[in-house]
Amino acid sequence: MRMLLTARLDTETANRAATDGTMPKLIDDIVEYLKPEAAYFTPTEGERTCLLVFDMQDAAQMPPLTERFFQAGAKVSLRPVMNLDDLRTGLSNLAR
Repeated sequence: MRMLLTARLDTETANRAATDGTMPKLIDDIVEYLKPEAAYFTPTEGERTCLLVFDMQDAAQMPPLTERFFQAGAKVSLRPVMNLDDLRTGLSNLAR
């Protein structure tokens, strides 16, 4: 299932990771694990934020994925999302 992961990193922890050079490894490890179809990075209300769209094959992926962000002091949310093709398919199924 296509999922959107939003991770808002604690500012103090993220500042330390950016300064000590551990931030790139954190991001690289997560991207390598998830292989997201899209990855975006933006500030949100003063916090560094990662937005990753990926295919979740199994709910058992959640602990190893979210733990990496939790250890970095992040607030993490996961939610299912659709692309335009998914939406069109879903809407056409309503008409049946």
